[in-house]
Amino acid sequence: MGKPSSRPDSSSKADKKFDKKVQFYAKVRDTVASLTAKKDITKKKKLRSRQKKLKAYDLSALSEFLPELKAPRANDFKLNCKSRQQLILKEGNQLSAVLEHPAFQADPLAAIHQHLQNTQPALDEKPKKKNQNGGRKKKSKKSKALSSQQSMDI
Repeated sequence: MGKPSSRPDSSSKADKKFDKKVQFYAKVRDTVASLTAKKDITKKKKLRSRQKKLKAYDLSALSEFLPELKAPRANDFKLNCKSRQQLILKEGNQLSAVLEHPAFQADPLAAIHQHLQNTQPALDEKPKKKNQNGGRKKKSKKSKALSSQQSMDI
């Protein structure tokens, strides 16, 4: 019966220790929650920037101005190992034939231009409409203002 008060102290120490653990785990839980929230925000920002970059390279709006192809290309061609080898041989022979051709050796750009003119279909070009102002272009007020500012800068 040396220390009768030691038991209540030990139970209160255990309670204090347990409370400290609970507080620590609560802090850890809050920290993890905030870090995951920050991570989600940065992921969203990265996705947005990627989407903006993809929109910058999106050329689908230009498709309405391009002429429609009458005969679709043969995209049903499956490229396996054997057909890839055949294609490589065929294209290699074609390239060597082009490089050895005397017209290509004399002037490569002219030979390519001539080849494209011979192989590509001719485009139907419509004559341009003349302006109703007797061939004169109408100047806008903005261009006058800009030219006066430029002369002032000089």
